Amino acid sequence: MTPEPSGKPEPSAEHRAGFICFIGRPNAGKSTLTNALVGQKIAITSSKPQTTRRTIRGIVHRPSAQLIVVDTPGLHRPRTLLGERLNDLVRETLLDVDVIAMCIPADQKVGPGDKFIAAELEELRRGGRKKPFIAVVTKSDLVTRQALAEQLIAVDQLAPWAAVIPVSAVSDFQVETLIGVLAEHLPKSPPLYPEDATHDEERDITIAELVREAALEGVHDELPHSLNVVVEDIEPRADNPNLLDVRVSIFVERDSQKGIIIGRGGSRLKEIGTAARREIEHVLEQRIHLDLRVKVAKEWQRDPRALNRFGF
Repeated sequence: MTPEPSGKPEPSAEHRAGFICFIGRPNAGKSTLTNALVGQKIAITSSKPQTTRRTIRGIVHRPSAQLIVVDTPGLHRPRTLLGERLNDLVRETLLDVDVIAMCIPADQKVGPGDKFIAAELEELRRGGRKKPFIAVVTKSDLVTRQALAEQLIAVDQLAPWAAVIPVSAVSDFQVETLIGVLAEHLPKSPPLYPEDATHDEERDITIAELVREAALEGVHDELPHSLNVVVEDIEPRADNPNLLDVRVSIFVERDSQKGIIIGRGGSRLKEIGTAARREIEHVLEQRIHLDLRVKVAKEWQRDPRALNRFGF
């Protein structure tokens, strides 16, 4: 039988699709750029380093290409077992993608962290992994044209890039240009995801990340690394199936940190719940009741059993 026409144009033989990995040191603007490319928030953002702890896939649709953008944790010199495992996650991801795009902020000089990552890419190249390497100079709106030009020269000298692109996710400067450059280096392929898909994250992970994002705001520098969030239970309320009851645990490493998260009279925890609930309802397009509990898991970043339980 001849299939009925769908009314939608078939992808051309020149259509491209594939996976692109954003790599960079912590707080290089990878997650903000991922959200800008996708056109909606799929990755949490924060001024705190090492906010991203999981690979997050955002899907960018264009008539001639589909880009699956993989946002990764910042590659860094680890101080804990968690840091080692996050670095391993990044390295594994690099082996599986079609294009690697390294993000380097325009407002910070090329430093040891950038050179460390460039050396990792060179190891990949020497190992026979012939992937296009593209440099993305992020946060270009934060510097003058002269400073941006100097940064582009410094970045160009860091590695043999296929392209060096300055962008600003905040002002939308050259975001579309970047999409075009990335697409050029993808293999010819029909779309890999449905045209309405924007990410492939599980609901529980999305909720946990949005709670962690809310909890990261306004905390001390040492606390963000100690925070972990786990969704314990999600179920429709018996007398109102349109309302989800969501029970979430926020884990810290010390009792003193528990007090910081809860705040005086529970004020800080209430702020976290209000901010997180608003974001979760926007993403799920459904009303929720969010029940937050703060628990202590001593030194969980260094405990293999705790890391395994938390999915790292």
